[in-house]
Amino acid sequence: MSCWQTVQDYGLRAIGLGERLLPTADITLCHQFTLIGSGLIWNVYFGAMALALGFSMSLALALGKASQNPFLRVPADWFIFVFRGSPLFIQFFLAYEAFVLLPRNGIEINLIFVEITAETRWLTRAWAGALVVLFLNTSAYAGEIFYGALRSVPKGDLEAADAYGMTGWIKFRRVTLPCTLRLAWPSYTNEAIFLFHATTLVYFSGFPAWRQQGDALYYAKYFADKTFNPFVPYPIVAAYFICLTLLLIWLFGTLHKRLNRHVAPEARSRLRLRMQLVR
Repeated sequence: MSCWQTVQDYGLRAIGLGERLLPTADITLCHQFTLIGSGLIWNVYFGAMALALGFSMSLALALGKASQNPFLRVPADWFIFVFRGSPLFIQFFLAYEAFVLLPRNGIEINLIFVEITAETRWLTRAWAGALVVLFLNTSAYAGEIFYGALRSVPKGDLEAADAYGMTGWIKFRRVTLPCTLRLAWPSYTNEAIFLFHATTLVYFSGFPAWRQQGDALYYAKYFADKTFNPFVPYPIVAAYFICLTLLLIWLFGTLHKRLNRHVAPEARSRLRLRMQLVR
């Protein structure tokens, strides 16, 4: 079998397309690159969806924490504290155990005139349950990042907006929010990179891989067990994530330049990436 035929057979297997059975004999380097790359689709899905959903949530949390209203400030503050203060793996474990305890037939909701059933079975699947955990976790971390940037908006910019007669939503949309994003973007880039790396924890969580359609680490572990050689599949996973990180750096760097397009080149802040050793 040629390598191109292997790519055709297993390139999209992680999402249910192609060969149903995994190779058990005559495993080649092409098999490992192809299937691990196929599993990376799920890692990209988890990271991209969690970022897309968590961006608005994190801004809402930042605004809530900065609010003078205790009914907004206290819940936002505690949400950020709980999800930043507990390990992500424990959050995966507790969420899965909680989702399993939900009624298999769904939750009955009585709306007086009509009764509906909210499905809960899908929450025990990794594509939904693990995504919920990642979404809540990154919302808390990004919320704290945006809160710090919100508190760091220069008073001169706000005073200039007041002098121009801007108030309320117009002032927030045209001055406060752009300045907050510009200040928070380098740290938010680091959070995005770490989030994509954290998607590998889905394999170790309680969420099962349905029909052997797992993420990159799932297939790396499979090949390590079959070939008794972990020094090939795991470096392949690392190489894929390095390429993914470079792509994220380029994408977020482009957005960072866009956010700073009105600032003089010598006054622009540089996008500096710092590895987070402890979550």
